[in-house]
Amino acid sequence: MSALDGLDEQQREAASVLRGPVCVLAGAGTGKTRVITHRIAHGVDTGAYSPNRVMAVTFTAKAAGEMRGRLRDLGVSGVAARTFHATALAQLNFFWPQVTGEPAPGIIDNKVRMLAHAADGLRLSLDTPTLRDVASEIEWRKVAMRSIEQYALTGRTVGRLSSAEVVDLQNAYEKLKDERRQLDFEDVLLACAGMLDAEPRVTAAVREQYRHFTVDEFQDVSPLQNHLLELWLGDRKDICVVGDASQTIFSFAGADAKYLLEFPRTHPDAVTVKLERSYRSDPSVISVANDLMRGRPGALTLAPQRPPESPTPVVTAYEDERDEAAGVARAIEKQIAKGAAPQQIAVLYRAQVQSAAIADALAARGIPTTVLGGKRFFDQPEVRQAVLALRAAAVAPGDRGFLPDVRTVLREIGLTDEPPPAGGALRDAWEARASLLRLAEAAPDGTTMRQFAEQLLARTKDQHEPVLNTVTLSTLHAAKGLEWDHVHIIGWAEGLLPIAYATSFDAVDEERRLAYVGVTRAARTLALSWARGSGRVMRKPSRFLQEIGSRSLRAAGVSARVAGSRSAR
Repeated sequence: MSALDGLDEQQREAASVLRGPVCVLAGAGTGKTRVITHRIAHGVDTGAYSPNRVMAVTFTAKAAGEMRGRLRDLGVSGVAARTFHATALAQLNFFWPQVTGEPAPGIIDNKVRMLAHAADGLRLSLDTPTLRDVASEIEWRKVAMRSIEQYALTGRTVGRLSSAEVVDLQNAYEKLKDERRQLDFEDVLLACAGMLDAEPRVTAAVREQYRHFTVDEFQDVSPLQNHLLELWLGDRKDICVVGDASQTIFSFAGADAKYLLEFPRTHPDAVTVKLERSYRSDPSVISVANDLMRGRPGALTLAPQRPPESPTPVVTAYEDERDEAAGVARAIEKQIAKGAAPQQIAVLYRAQVQSAAIADALAARGIPTTVLGGKRFFDQPEVRQAVLALRAAAVAPGDRGFLPDVRTVLREIGLTDEPPPAGGALRDAWEARASLLRLAEAAPDGTTMRQFAEQLLARTKDQHEPVLNTVTLSTLHAAKGLEWDHVHIIGWAEGLLPIAYATSFDAVDEERRLAYVGVTRAARTLALSWARGSGRVMRKPSRFLQEIGSRSLRAAGVSARVAGSRSAR
């Protein structure tokens, strides 16, 4: 069986080109991870690639874990599928002692805490939000590859801190970090790049190790990451980049889509393949996505591959945010009553502060929720306790059988037959334990307690989290890369989407791409809403609703005119 089997024409074209620079422009839901993994597997199967000489780089540990899992399923092992930072850190830890004769510096675990110590030395009394904003400035400066002196020329301020105070605080932070012989997250990339620049033998060793490169989510690379990639690659051409300019939503963190958009120009011999057949979303959802991004730079035109099942998405206007939350909760309650699984429903929003009202409204109806962005599943205390208990039980399993033994272990640490009321820590812990039980129930016949414990350890390593039986609440940024059958996006109002501080053309364009990412998370149904507000805070419908227009949206609620016209572009 060939690794190319089961791919559509566009996917097969992308996966078949194994040599030279390749640029895959992959729209939402078009199977880009499938193409990446099948392309690597095809290269290994044909002898073009040695697995241990392939580097596949992505942006999250979860995505890297998924890539490794898919490669294993295709019979490929030994590929280095990691994040930029994990790859750079591994190289630092290996080569630093050889170059300096000393162990590599440690990594600080809390940038804000060290900034607070640096601020104390300058006799600056700063609250945590200000320190976080300064930390963000440091991160932006480093991934943009700017020195503190170059940063000072920008005149950027943070809160009540003047530009000079921000610069002084950054200098104090770097000095304190050096004294403690530590690196921060961005330093890992800078130090690795610096080592490759300065040490030819290290560069030669890395280039000898890795011959074939694939970079996922290439629209999100920063100048620093692109520089490091160029150092890894050298003058060779075996690189495949995969991305979608319409999903560039991390410009504030240094991401620059120009590296993707200009790839065919910077690599004149590159083969460019477009993936525009979307297998994820209903045609009604695709219509909204295409209308939202029509005419934008690098935008792809998605072609739905699913048969139409859902009606035209509705945008509902409410009087205020409380009414909006209550209305969305009612709609979700109806979806669940009609058979929709809670875990296949998500409510997305621009800012985390918007989550409280919808969480309360859902809890009032007895609907449990999970907020993305909190602790990782396997880092939660109750999950760690459960995994340890299951591992202990695996040493001396009972005689009742695998599934009864798992139930017994989980009941002993707090899992009950009936869940606690929705909306609290007890329910969150119950849902976590119940998800482990569902994993056991889904295990193949003949699974032993020891095998199940090993599976949980593998999932922990790859951050392969089980699905909780809850409605997901998430910011639009955190929803990137995920999908649900039913998606509700709230807050389609000026000041929220686009956010109030997005005043420049580029900033508003990024907000539009963020809305696009939210829309394309929906597989079956999509519902949009906004609230007029109350008192002195009165809002207007988002300009993006008018840009989408009545061809793709149906209006409802207190104002049915928001989707009634299309603005000129």
